[in-house]
Amino acid sequence: MADALTYRGTIYPWQCDHVGHLNVMWYVGKFDEATWNLFNGLGVTPTYMREQSRGMAAVQQNISYKRELLAGDVIEVRTRVLEVRDKVIRFVHTMYNGENGEVAAVCELTGVHMDRQARRSCPFPAAIRAAAEQALAEPADA
Repeated sequence: MADALTYRGTIYPWQCDHVGHLNVMWYVGKFDEATWNLFNGLGVTPTYMREQSRGMAAVQQNISYKRELLAGDVIEVRTRVLEVRDKVIRFVHTMYNGENGEVAAVCELTGVHMDRQARRSCPFPAAIRAAAEQALAEPADA
């Protein structure tokens, strides 16, 4: 998949820890927002989830911190689908410093499609699976 832009934002002073760097909880939050933008683009929209009583659950998340981010830094997250299975999607977010293009952090996630009433995993609908497979088939950005 071509790396899709899934988040843009700014680092605010209140998001930094006692040594002046972006706090871990905010990396996770920004990656979470990128995730919902990815899902929305694949058809896992808020309306779909409400009307079909569906949801997504993260079952694994691995983050690598590469460069520090400071108050005032502008960032973007680009996302690539790595794998799609019947009920599972695996993808990677890469967070960049918007000023210099350096990679600040990388987050790989595995998500499971859920039936919220049954509280169990369930297959993706055909249209969502097809969108994810199409994203997977697109070449990665150079």
